[in-house]
Amino acid sequence: MSLTAIAPAVGLPFSDRGPLSAAVLRHLSGDAQAGDHRRLADEALARTEDVIRDDDIQLALFALYASAYGSIEAFSPETEWDPELIGTRRMLEERFEQALRAQIPQPDLPEPTADAVARSLFALTAADAGPSVSRHLARTATLDQAREFFIQRSVYTLREADPHSWAIPRLQGRAKAALVEIQTDEYGGGRPDRVHATIFAASMRGVGLDDTYAAYVDDVPAITLAALNMMSMFGLNRRLLGAIVGHLAAFEMTSSIPSRMYADGLRRLGFGEHVTDYFDEHVEADAVHEQIAARDLAGGLAEDRPDLLPDIMFGAIACLTVEGWFGEHLLDAWTRGESSLRTAAGS
Repeated sequence: MSLTAIAPAVGLPFSDRGPLSAAVLRHLSGDAQAGDHRRLADEALARTEDVIRDDDIQLALFALYASAYGSIEAFSPETEWDPELIGTRRMLEERFEQALRAQIPQPDLPEPTADAVARSLFALTAADAGPSVSRHLARTATLDQAREFFIQRSVYTLREADPHSWAIPRLQGRAKAALVEIQTDEYGGGRPDRVHATIFAASMRGVGLDDTYAAYVDDVPAITLAALNMMSMFGLNRRLLGAIVGHLAAFEMTSSIPSRMYADGLRRLGFGEHVTDYFDEHVEADAVHEQIAARDLAGGLAEDRPDLLPDIMFGAIACLTVEGWFGEHLLDAWTRGESSLRTAAGS
């Protein structure tokens, strides 16, 4: 079935990017006759040169995961566990995971003790030489580039913490307690106004952007969707428990200093606390979280489940690597004097 033979889904804040995502969006919206997306997935996987940066595949995965989160109101709740959609998701996940494992180097494994794992994670994150979007924003970014940064980050950050929360019921003991401690802060510690996603939404409004979830999905490239899709895949698949724990550990361990630089850059551009609050909050919070994430969460899980140690380390290096790819996309575009977005929505 060709793209033109599949009518677009209605009521969505974004559009399809090819035959596969067109069929998936229609089916998730309640049209079971939308198209043979299993066959279309086969065709998309056969023709793509890079599943990680393929717009049609990554948008289809994003939509399938959004159904599980309840992110998109137009997606029918009845389709969440539709066997055909789950089958398509598994096909795409398999190739996505294979591509990630093929392109991301596996670090040396430490001993499965809390101290050894923590030392290894701190060494890994300290050695990360990925492109510094935070340094660019702090020193030289324009207002348009700052707004683009918010748009790019909104796809994850307006759902901040949710992908990692899938791990809570799958953990026990020290690791479970550590994750709950971290997530409690992410969700505001009982204060709705301090939920991190809510603070980020306020910052988006402060720079003149729409804070509605998925309002800018049409504008972000496949690599931005892939960063969130990787988290969702790790979190939603119980067999990847180690990977989502390692991802969160690296995420928390590399957030505090960049957050300070983002806040400094936004102040340089003339914004006040109503915009910098989100980043100021993370300077202190993530300085505490990194210790808990490295030793109690990742290290604790490695001690309790040594079999998960390879995936804990894979999840950590995957976080650093994919964030690096994302940063390269932004900085390469900005160095050329171009927008990092697929459209001019941020201008």
